[in-house]
Amino acid sequence: MDFKSILKLLSLIGMTLALFFLADIAAGIAFGEDFLPMLVFVTLFFFVNALIWLLLKSHKVNLGIRESILSVNLLWVMLGIAGAVPLLLYTQISFPSAFFEAISGFTTTGATVFSDIEDLPKIVLMHRSLMHWLGGMGIIVLGVGLLSVINPTGSLSLFKAESTGIQMEKLTPKIKHTALSLWGVYLALTLADTLLLKLFGMNWFDAVNHAFSTISTGGFSTKNSSLGGFESDGIVWVTTVFMLLSGINFLAHLKLYYKDTGGYKSEEVRWYLTLFFLLSVALTVVHEDFGADSLYYTVKHSFFTIASVMTTTGFATVDYGGWSNLAIAVILVAMLIGGNAGSTAGGVKVIRYVIIFKTLFSEFKRIVHPSALISVFVDGTKLKERILAATFGFFILYILTVLVLCIYIYARGFDAMTALSGALAMVGNIGPGFSLVGPAQNFGFFSDIDKIVLSFGMIVGRLECYTVFVLFSAAFWRRF
Repeated sequence: MDFKSILKLLSLIGMTLALFFLADIAAGIAFGEDFLPMLVFVTLFFFVNALIWLLLKSHKVNLGIRESILSVNLLWVMLGIAGAVPLLLYTQISFPSAFFEAISGFTTTGATVFSDIEDLPKIVLMHRSLMHWLGGMGIIVLGVGLLSVINPTGSLSLFKAESTGIQMEKLTPKIKHTALSLWGVYLALTLADTLLLKLFGMNWFDAVNHAFSTISTGGFSTKNSSLGGFESDGIVWVTTVFMLLSGINFLAHLKLYYKDTGGYKSEEVRWYLTLFFLLSVALTVVHEDFGADSLYYTVKHSFFTIASVMTTTGFATVDYGGWSNLAIAVILVAMLIGGNAGSTAGGVKVIRYVIIFKTLFSEFKRIVHPSALISVFVDGTKLKERILAATFGFFILYILTVLVLCIYIYARGFDAMTALSGALAMVGNIGPGFSLVGPAQNFGFFSDIDKIVLSFGMIVGRLECYTVFVLFSAAFWRRF
């Protein structure tokens, strides 16, 4: 294991992170807040990482798959600590609470320990949204682009270790160019969302913060009532559209830049949009039947809620936890689905369900026709057995992780709905659940130990299980 290579990579990303944190200081200056503590922290954080970089400057980085996986796991610990320090400087919360908030930010979960968001300093509000935005595309993707400076040939293994797809598709000759191109798409969507939110009534600060949270499918807001704090239908519909766009594989958006619309015609995207529409209509019908709201009101909030939950963003316009049991059941289904592979959304991902159900149907065919040669195809491509095994393996790990976390929360004395939805919200990086962790509540009531455990659940979900659990394998430390 080349620990010097790992340390050199982390120092490079640490320096980059410190530069991004300058945006927090800019917010403090703009609103006349005390930015000196943040400035001191950013300066120290940058120079500590710069010192490590200089000490290892002559070391040739060589990241194999083991080093890549360990780098990613250590990175998330570093992010949790680095993200927690500004919260400790400007609020009166414990380190476990600050660590939970930081992990929730970088994993784009959007669960918060704060009960009064609007009372927080602007530096903290910007810091929370910025963590979302950096974690959304994956700070490793940024690291891949920078990694070419020190390791031109070893970037792909790191990209695979953190990227959330079934397989990584290289659209440009070098993986670093693909990574930087994806960031270009990310920036473009963020800018477009910011401008439209401003157009429909938000001030610039709220528009930037909510665009950061929307494109990253994170969910942190500057208002206690989330998007419900803005009385504008335009804001609701714009956010709905951009949440849906952010839940689509970003490679499809990148292909569009090259005038190729093929990415939007994939089976995953078609099923993703179909499921969104069906669940939104179902929630509209259910709530209209049991509720007393107007049809337009129901349509607006139903479509927004399904987009928010299915893309694992976690915004809310109303407290849907108070809706009927049937409506909650529909929302729970959306929580189980997730967005596209290669998007900023969390969850199981639509493509995995496509593969799972196609595999199950193929097994039914084999039972009826035992001598037939039956394969599983997605978008006209025959899937290898390794892909099928990895998909089912992930699904089992995902469900087991949710189950273990659910049992833990339930054993701590909380009700079944809090335990189930809370576990699903953590591992799926969704944010709000139901009951005590509903959209109108927060996670501040959990103990410090609980928050560390829940933070681990968020990291496992963000890294899609395998990348974390492989560390517990003896074979990983012996040889790969």
